[in-house]
Amino acid sequence: MDDKVKMYSEMERYEIININDGDKYSNLGSNDVVIDENGFLKFLIINEGSSKFSFFRNNDIIEVPWEYVKKIGSRTIIIDVDNEFLKKSHI
Repeated sequence: MDDKVKMYSEMERYEIININDGDKYSNLGSNDVVIDENGFLKFLIINEGSSKFSFFRNNDIIEVPWEYVKKIGSRTIIIDVDNEFLKKSHI
């Protein structure tokens, strides 16, 4: 398989790091990706609640537009986005 092709099963272990402010989020497997009807990646959905216990889990999410995903490396997903461009929601 081509070296440029990434399998989601491999990527779900990748950590998400925002180089704008240094924040480190959980791995992709604990978060989500929104794909539109044409198969294009639209958003990275980051769960702010990192507790493994659903009783204590925070239900706040951050929507990161895919254009702010700058690099998918060998073990990390690098985003570069200022907080003012993030949509925060509570579900």
